[in-house]
Amino acid sequence: RVVASSTEVAETPEIAILAVKPQSMDATLTDLRRFADAGTVFLSIAAGKTLKYFGGHLGQGAKVVRSMPNTPAAVRQGITVATAAKAVTAAEKKRCHELLEAVGEVLWVDDEALMDPVTALSGSGPAYVFLLVEAMAAAGAKLGLTPEMAMQLARATVAGSGELLRQSTEPASQLRVNVTSPGGTTAEALKVLMADDGIQKVFDKALAAASRRSKELAG
Repeated sequence: RVVASSTEVAETPEIAILAVKPQSMDATLTDLRRFADAGTVFLSIAAGKTLKYFGGHLGQGAKVVRSMPNTPAAVRQGITVATAAKAVTAAEKKRCHELLEAVGEVLWVDDEALMDPVTALSGSGPAYVFLLVEAMAAAGAKLGLTPEMAMQLARATVAGSGELLRQSTEPASQLRVNVTSPGGTTAEALKVLMADDGIQKVFDKALAAASRRSKELAG
């Protein structure tokens, strides 16, 4: 059952999914404290809200699962990473896993500190992919393609490559090699992208910045 306000929940739920904006979480939890005392498991998908935070609002013995999904969950191709408070039983964890698995893959970590790099990589990751599409299309337009054609080519290339990667048993590095003929056009482009100041250095800086910001938001 989906409700707009926690005050609409009358019976004690087995699992309460917290899908509100982080800035609205304080007010939401005030009304839900009564369910924590009754053993409800709280499954949060709110960024930056830690197990310690939930313990402070729901009680230190509250059963809380903190998760970080990403937007491809909208087409059931997402990936979610979760971590659970000590009070959560194996059976309750399994039930949360099943709920999260409805929209994609699910991984668990015991060390909550890993949720910051997880947020930086997979939580924010779709934006990096969309930016890649924008950048490829813009570069194609500068070479003479119409903006519309360049965008269509970029979107289809990234989407198709993602599906190939999903279905293939080969690692991404081998799929890259498969496309790259020695001395060809792809190899020439990769010389630029894989230079010392190329894409890896950019991603190192970008993910470090995102992970750092995740820690700051968590307080």
